[in-house]
Amino acid sequence: MKDLVTFLAKAVVSHPEAVQVREVPGEGGTTVELRVHPSDMGVVIGRKGRTINAFRTLVAIAAQKQQKPNVVLEVVD
Repeated sequence: MKDLVTFLAKAVVSHPEAVQVREVPGEGGTTVELRVHPSDMGVVIGRKGRTINAFRTLVAIAAQKQQKPNVVLEVVD
């Protein structure tokens, strides 16, 4: 999941060197935390959250294919 989110985020931001992705395992599943440059936050979220929702959909599909339950993508400040 980490590689997928990194690839997607670096494709849309202006500062790809500032993209950081971390997987945090938990008892309910895995949380993937995405950090980007503050000026790229709006690009990653998108208009009305459409971009981040598309990222979340892709992560959910990839998790289902890899049979990983409950993978959640969060954008962190």
